[in-house]
Amino acid sequence: MSDLPSTNLPEPSSHPEDTNSLSPDSQKQLTPLRCLVGAIIAAVLAYACYSMASSIAGTFAAKPIQTDNLIVQRISAAVRTLVVGLTALGMGTFSLATLGLLGLAVQLLLKSGSSSLPKT
Repeated sequence: MSDLPSTNLPEPSSHPEDTNSLSPDSQKQLTPLRCLVGAIIAAVLAYACYSMASSIAGTFAAKPIQTDNLIVQRISAAVRTLVVGLTALGMGTFSLATLGLLGLAVQLLLKSGSSSLPKT
């Protein structure tokens, strides 16, 4: 083991001004209300993405590609699929964020409710 070169790593600093992390005093407290507000915001964004995806899909269905060129048909079909797919991906992402934040709010409520019960 003595044949390995030594690495001169700097010692971790114990000064609080040298760290990039936030102090516990400056961090926001995690509460069920904050989770519910975040879930509402994420749900509104998910609904906006859903409305946009269905509107775009309806517009694309109402206006077919009018060309005889096979390459143009394939490229435009790919672009249409990509646009609808990205809006659907946004909808799914925000929907999962909504469910996760709602679950976290329930978990925090249950945790605070069980900690107020007397221990036997």
